[in-house]
Amino acid sequence: MNAPGLPATALPPAPAGMHPDEWAARVQLAACYRIFDLLGWTEMIYNHITVRLPASVSGSDKQFLINPFGLHYDEVTASNLLKIDVQGRKLDANPWPVNPAGFTVHAAIHEAVEDAHVVMHTHTTAGLAVACSAGGLAQNNFYSAQLHDLVAYHDFEGITVHADEAPRLLAAMGRRPLLVLRNHGLLAWGATLPLAFVRLWTLQRACEIQVAQAALGPAIPVPEAVARKTTGDALQWDARFGAGQDVFDAMVRRIDRIDPSYKT
Repeated sequence: MNAPGLPATALPPAPAGMHPDEWAARVQLAACYRIFDLLGWTEMIYNHITVRLPASVSGSDKQFLINPFGLHYDEVTASNLLKIDVQGRKLDANPWPVNPAGFTVHAAIHEAVEDAHVVMHTHTTAGLAVACSAGGLAQNNFYSAQLHDLVAYHDFEGITVHADEAPRLLAAMGRRPLLVLRNHGLLAWGATLPLAFVRLWTLQRACEIQVAQAALGPAIPVPEAVARKTTGDALQWDARFGAGQDVFDAMVRRIDRIDPSYKT
């Protein structure tokens, strides 16, 4: 099996003893960490992108991959990703620790939402600025108009290391694939990594435009009916146009030209 977003010729063979589906997921996820680094969506060694492994790997879908706590995104590779269960226990001999803040939120979503195979979380400047604003995301630009009824909000409760926050976060999120963590940052989930990526990218762009526009005075609002139509017309959500796959493929090719070491 080749990971979506990677051409067949680009996927190196799986290490001895590793299921090829797990290796494919590892290579794709490592590529995504490098893409986030390229885009400037990093926060030192913090924040996470996680992928739930398919049942073909272990007989269940209760395992996921997460970045080793202590490595920058540009140091993440397919082989050094951590494999953990939903209790945060390491399932391999990887020497790196697990960040409790990453495990708590991501594990809750992976476990509770059937098609949340990928979860992404960022602390970008624009995303955090919008998360700190009383009005949240404004429906006043090309990108936010593509997110009609796709964004939920969860109130800030401090650093996300306490398991009792999970039910409230899940209730706030519902079925919406994008979450603004108030005073905190942005979160996206999806059935595939490319879909989650284009969702987060669109939300990030909406936040960037909103922050830039705010310096110019009152904005022109987008009517709800127009936003609803715009969201329905957005090609990046449409499976007929790859549901983010073409965008992710292009970014992977760019990473391959810069530094393909993520595949090791």
